[in-house]
Amino acid sequence: MRAITIAEPGGPDALVLAEVPDPEPGPGEVLVEVAASAVNRADVLQRQGFYDPPPGASPYPGLECSGRIVRLGTGVAGWSVGDEVCALLSGGGYAELVAVPAGQLLPLPRGVDQVSAAGLPEVTATVWSNVFQIAHLRPGETLLVHGGSSGIGTMAIQLGKAIGATVATTAGSPEKLAFCAGLGADILVNYREQDFVEQLGDRRADVVLDVVGAKYLDRNLDALALNGRLVVIGMQGGAKAELNLAKLLGKRAAVIATSLRARPGEEKAAIVAAVREHVWPLVEAGTVRPVVDRTFPLADAAAAHRLMESSEHIGKILLAV
Repeated sequence: MRAITIAEPGGPDALVLAEVPDPEPGPGEVLVEVAASAVNRADVLQRQGFYDPPPGASPYPGLECSGRIVRLGTGVAGWSVGDEVCALLSGGGYAELVAVPAGQLLPLPRGVDQVSAAGLPEVTATVWSNVFQIAHLRPGETLLVHGGSSGIGTMAIQLGKAIGATVATTAGSPEKLAFCAGLGADILVNYREQDFVEQLGDRRADVVLDVVGAKYLDRNLDALALNGRLVVIGMQGGAKAELNLAKLLGKRAAVIATSLRARPGEEKAAIVAAVREHVWPLVEAGTVRPVVDRTFPLADAAAAHRLMESSEHIGKILLAV
């Protein structure tokens, strides 16, 4: 098969399309013929040499895909050859074939084309697990989403509105904020010109979903309501900052940091099952939709990474195989 390989860490041109051996599905796995994958920040970090795949995972980048099952490993039940699926991966999506644990498969949602579906597994699993399973966002509460025009941000806005929350979001341009408003965001903050704490006014956030990290830590605490929950899922603004425990205690708040890729398979399977139960009906009803900025051919993975690093996109960047 063909796959995007990384011979040496480096810039986008380190991504090279090459012939590699076909993967074999192990017990409890299926082999998926990939229709499309999606570009995530984790793929950029892996390309740069800063984020190795978990032990036993494919060495090729790609944390999600869509496609068709072409072979079943031993012990797989509930799936058949020919089923159209999308999947959460530990790696290997930038390829023509990928072996996937059956617990990380999702059926192709009705009303979503096969290529666009590749942009759903990672964002839905990330948002559902963090905002709802961990931070327990409830109807009537306020959710602050940093980076609202990103893949994760566009999904968090939609799911927050779908359950009846007020959603505030930050983005870096009027155009991106207008797009976020179109998804339902209620409070719009241009982080280049405005302070998100001030823009919240008297309202405070019950849940903050943060991809920035250190740079925003203190102001995120200021933005939290009593009993607020700050969930950090990225470090685009640095990894180290001072935590003011007095603020945290005064608000009876919680700071939680999570990642998805390195979780055990059973945890990923539980998250995927929850996504299928709670999010897939919203997708099939059209309440929540994948947001795709642009689709590149697999051979143009370097161009896709350049777009990701420019931060000029809105929503997901896909690779069609």
